[in-house]
Amino acid sequence: MKKYFGLAALLIFLVACQEQQKIGFIDNGKVINAYQEKIDIEEKYKLKDEDFKKRADSIGNAFQLEAKDFQLNGAKLSQKAQQEQYQALGQKQQLLQQQLQREQQNLTQQFNVEIDSAITHMKRFVADYGKKNGYSFILGQNEAGSVMYGVEANDITDAVIEELNKAYSKDN
Repeated sequence: MKKYFGLAALLIFLVACQEQQKIGFIDNGKVINAYQEKIDIEEKYKLKDEDFKKRADSIGNAFQLEAKDFQLNGAKLSQKAQQEQYQALGQKQQLLQQQLQREQQNLTQQFNVEIDSAITHMKRFVADYGKKNGYSFILGQNEAGSVMYGVEANDITDAVIEELNKAYSKDN
């Protein structure tokens, strides 16, 4: 009788160990590129970048007019005044370039922070999606080749994109 109990326990243990784990994979690049939050961020910063370029062009054109005016009227000034004016223009140009560079860096930094946040949202969503749908693993396919091959039936990329964008649109 004890042998049967031991054998039954062993059988139950073996069957439990044989339980299939649900595994899926997603194409990371496809998911993030189709994620509406990322698309919205890119559009927002595309507009900000266009505005920045217009302002930079306007500032540059104004400075060029000032420099051209100096070239035309500088001959009327004494040599000392010319040198002072030339140095002042050089300093102004340098300050303008530094200001524009700082603004461009700030814009780039803000963009990167928002994109990183969107990627974090996507990763959290995929983890929650996996838990809700009974996945033991959801692997990410990328250029580095973390998933070299997967059965098409285990590719849940499109389902994740659809649910991810639904969740994003609910939040906005």
